[in-house]
Amino acid sequence: MCIFVKKLRLRHYITTLFCVLSMSLFSQTVRKYSNEFMNIGVDAAALGMSSAVTSHTSDVNSGYWNPAGLLKLEDNQLALMHSSYFANIANYDYAAFAMPLDNESAIGISLIRFAVDDILNTTQLIDEQGNINYDRISLFSTADYGLTFSYAKSLPVQGLNFGVNAKVIRRIIGDFASSWGFGLDLGLQFETNNDWKFGIMARDITTTFNAWAIDEEQFATIRNAVAGQNQELPETTEITIPKLQIGISKLMDFNVDYTLLTAVNLNVRFEENNDIISTSFASVNPALGFEFGYTDMVYLRAGMGNFQNELQIDNTEQLSFQPSFGLGFKYNGIQIDYAFTDIGDQSIALYSNVFSLKLDFSIFR
Repeated sequence: MCIFVKKLRLRHYITTLFCVLSMSLFSQTVRKYSNEFMNIGVDAAALGMSSAVTSHTSDVNSGYWNPAGLLKLEDNQLALMHSSYFANIANYDYAAFAMPLDNESAIGISLIRFAVDDILNTTQLIDEQGNINYDRISLFSTADYGLTFSYAKSLPVQGLNFGVNAKVIRRIIGDFASSWGFGLDLGLQFETNNDWKFGIMARDITTTFNAWAIDEEQFATIRNAVAGQNQELPETTEITIPKLQIGISKLMDFNVDYTLLTAVNLNVRFEENNDIISTSFASVNPALGFEFGYTDMVYLRAGMGNFQNELQIDNTEQLSFQPSFGLGFKYNGIQIDYAFTDIGDQSIALYSNVFSLKLDFSIFR
């Protein structure tokens, strides 16, 4: 019983710390990593190429990667994806639908959910007299939602298309706090006559704004959860700074049945961090992706990204990167893809087995 109580107390402090940290995330008005769940990525095919798809994305998932790519749709498409993180503690789900309006325009809608469900709320486990009361334990969930509306339109210049995203962000932390956010993305794609493709995706171009509503009564139950620490009521606004993704790719045919797609992305954040290229103005993180195709049916993918200069214990820096691998199969309008996004645990980034499904409505015609 004593061992059980000690373990329960440890979980109590861990859960309390989680709640306090979650609330303290709101304490700054401008946050470098606000709404970071929207940067994880979607579609196992893209993740298998280390997300180096800005220039050539051309299906329903373009609503996320570059809305200009929706112009390549020939029919309605539906996409679904699921992955788990932290030993299945956190679940990441995605669904999207897109359709062409005519030869010069297309629309899409997508929904992302990142959530940790059934978290033990033990902030009230110990009563005012210092007694442990298990009936005071409750459950709560944290969930982040991103709803995106996409529109794509061709421009008068041959091979040049543009797209725009309007995003609605909803974030919920149990009964403690919730927020609404709004933002815009802008994308461009250009294709030359010799199959070179170029793309630019500007995320959060207006700085995505989140406004939080904090339940002060609920907050009061945790503000003194850690002995000797009185938490102040956090700020209620945060801003996501813009990001820029620049891509180039080329598809090469070998004989009749074989193809090789090579792609490069430069992911730019307007901040100084430990990316492989970093200045006081901006940091640049490259990503490389490859896709080998056979008869437009079977695909083998690989990529490298998330290049970081990691600080070691002896204060030296070591370059790390995140390798990825993927497989895909497409037949009669149905495509199933798999990606493992960190081979051999090479980096400290989140890694997961990712599965996705894409359905082209031409199968019903």
